[in-house]
Amino acid sequence: MNAPARCFATASELARRIRSKEISSREVVDAHLSTIADSNPRINAIVTLDSDCALDRARAADEALARGETWGPLHGVPFTLKDALATKGVRTTIGDPSFSDYVPASDATAAARLKSAGAILLGKTNVPPRLMSAQTQNPIFGRTNNPWNLGRTVGGSSGGSAAAVAAGLSPLDVGSDLTGSIRMPAHYCGVFGLKPTAHRLPITGHIWPAPGAMRFDRLMCTIGPLARSIEDLKLVASILAGPDGLDVDVAPVAWRPHPRLEPASLRVAFLPASPGVPTSRSVRITVERVALELERAGAGVEERTPGFTIDEMNQVWVDYFALFSSTTLSLFATSLPVQPKQHSAGTLFEWARVLGRRDDLVIAIDSLLSEFDAFLCPAGIGTAFPHSAPGSKIPVDGVEVESRFVDYYTYPFSFTGSPAVVVPAAIADDGLPIGVQLVGKRWADERLLAVADVLVELTGGFRQPPEMESAS
Repeated sequence: MNAPARCFATASELARRIRSKEISSREVVDAHLSTIADSNPRINAIVTLDSDCALDRARAADEALARGETWGPLHGVPFTLKDALATKGVRTTIGDPSFSDYVPASDATAAARLKSAGAILLGKTNVPPRLMSAQTQNPIFGRTNNPWNLGRTVGGSSGGSAAAVAAGLSPLDVGSDLTGSIRMPAHYCGVFGLKPTAHRLPITGHIWPAPGAMRFDRLMCTIGPLARSIEDLKLVASILAGPDGLDVDVAPVAWRPHPRLEPASLRVAFLPASPGVPTSRSVRITVERVALELERAGAGVEERTPGFTIDEMNQVWVDYFALFSSTTLSLFATSLPVQPKQHSAGTLFEWARVLGRRDDLVIAIDSLLSEFDAFLCPAGIGTAFPHSAPGSKIPVDGVEVESRFVDYYTYPFSFTGSPAVVVPAAIADDGLPIGVQLVGKRWADERLLAVADVLVELTGGFRQPPEMESAS
């Protein structure tokens, strides 16, 4: 395996080859550091690099293996982390100048568990300020560019995570997702991304809010892996899952491997475009084609809504978002980038009423997913759009549309707490990747990923960006 090939092997493959001593951890880490040196100046995905510690750890991994010791399932495999997950001794800035020199004294649970599984931290990946944008640019580190087209966005807020994985700078990353911050970057950059069921993986050590501050979101924020294969999503999720004694919302639900599924055993609901949501022709066609491929493979396929329309979702969301935004302002004197209608922080009655209406949406999608194995829909309204000022209109098939539509295919499933995975599915006429989104029933993340495996057999999975292909 030559050096460029090592940088596009999956984490699972690298782990197998390191364990079999076909390659060393030092060779793998060296290869990634070389690729970072060559490609990261153009892409700007990795903003803090811990190369000396990574090389020391790789050397120790090889020495341990020579003694017959194995640290875990990711022994000697490098990884990166979104610059919102605390890393002991390595700065964590959340793209905010007031945190530009912040060095945590302890690891986030995700960082600690990956290290305990034998993985080696390379560095941290770029984010927008306080994670509050659908693009990745901040005053400390600047802008992250899409490996498929440097003039296009990587999305946000896990934009650096997706770009690093797509460009071969890292085999895996862990991002976070409130309304689509894992899934949109995965779609724009052509990689796999998992938003798990809410409260499936502990988010201890995730910033924002600031360390020690009151945690105000108890519904939507999740962490999850970005990688170049479903196998890697399964592996990382299994490592990260389970209570840590600190995130009290995490349910004691064990991660259990799911057997392989046959296409003929599946029933999949799909929606190529939600009425009222401007969606590019290439995205609609991709969803329709994937549904057709599933049907040809023997699956039962039916066009459906997720149990509610976007208008029905928005009737609840607009009130929830207003309460959420005003509470954020009251607690942290921080306004969200999208301004809701004026609203006070809200009484307990107002919060209870909104959550009761949310219950109806959760019941609706869970009911659909008692009938179907998964719900297939777009992950975004179009391919990666050109870099632009926050709030600028977004071009979709030559028409400028409001930026508020950017997460209309992702935030509903954050609001319901449903697991959702983005699978690379096609390359559009503009040469940019298109991902499709599969949504599963809550707490059935393992089955959702088994369904995604079937999709990969039909779509082909990850493709290297052309510039990266020529480099390898």
